[in-house]
Amino acid sequence: MLEKSNNKMIQEIKDIILSSRKKVAYEVNNTMLYAYWNVGRIIVENEQNGNIKAEYGKQIMKELSKELRKSLGSGFSVSNLFNMRKLYITYPKFQTVSGKLSWSHYCELLSIENVDERNFYEKECINSNWSVRELKRQLETSLFERLLLSEGKNNKKKVYELSKVGQTLNAPEDVLKEPYVFEFLGVKENKPILEKDLEQKLVKHIEEFLLELGKGFMFVGTQQRVTLGNTHYYVDMVFYNKILKCYVLIDLKIGQMKAEYAGQMNMYLNYYNEEINDKDDNKPIGIILCKSKKDIAIDYALGGLSNNVFSSTYTYYIPNKEQLINEVEKVLNETKKDDIEH
Repeated sequence: MLEKSNNKMIQEIKDIILSSRKKVAYEVNNTMLYAYWNVGRIIVENEQNGNIKAEYGKQIMKELSKELRKSLGSGFSVSNLFNMRKLYITYPKFQTVSGKLSWSHYCELLSIENVDERNFYEKECINSNWSVRELKRQLETSLFERLLLSEGKNNKKKVYELSKVGQTLNAPEDVLKEPYVFEFLGVKENKPILEKDLEQKLVKHIEEFLLELGKGFMFVGTQQRVTLGNTHYYVDMVFYNKILKCYVLIDLKIGQMKAEYAGQMNMYLNYYNEEINDKDDNKPIGIILCKSKKDIAIDYALGGLSNNVFSSTYTYYIPNKEQLINEVEKVLNETKKDDIEH
């Protein structure tokens, strides 16, 4: 049996082997992407850069797929060949293709027509190390649109930021989404549910909930006690965000947002700021998650508070993407109108 003094040697060997395996996997993946990109280049060049009729082009792809599958296997289906073609068209310089993402990632990304939206998801896949499964969920739940809707009239700037660097957490409001999507709970939209049951379901699906919350979130616990005088209060769910270096308190409400919820959350935040925070912690954030809210009333309820109190909604089903896009466009048009007037 090796002595403890040899632990360092063992760890060094493990680190070298694991690092080498990771490097080999990266090189293999990058080589395959380069090969598929080149296949796309050859297809486009033989189409005279798109100057042949579409129907004729489809027939060529079918014949090409048939021949390639005979000698190279099932990876050269017609749909895959079209994706290779689109990879080359979308990324005419191979240097802009990231070896950190797999071919399966790019097959999903290439389905996104909007350039800003595609750039955002690509950045997030890299920054957050999303699996293909996680990418698919974020696409299905329209994360890009939900992030844009969370910040109202800052959207014009937000579109640019999301497309260039992905989601960044520089300020408390950056953690917000509108709405939050809890489709992973399997709750039917019209089925009544108690707040405690909603909380229990979120805890049971904590991994999915953390993914939905976003970057840097760590789960602290539920029903965290706040004692003021001889009275005990309980915060539904508490998290810590390691990027913003602050506690994030979440209150779950099964109905519409009410003004008194803001006051209660403000009290919790004052307590955490004074009693729980360490000297290196930033001011805590409070998020009141409701089934619905009236924006004008919420503006008055949350306005003027010194603490970071926010309100957002949640849904049990994947929202209609077209509806979200229309809402985003409405906000962007309002922003453009304000810019012209001022």
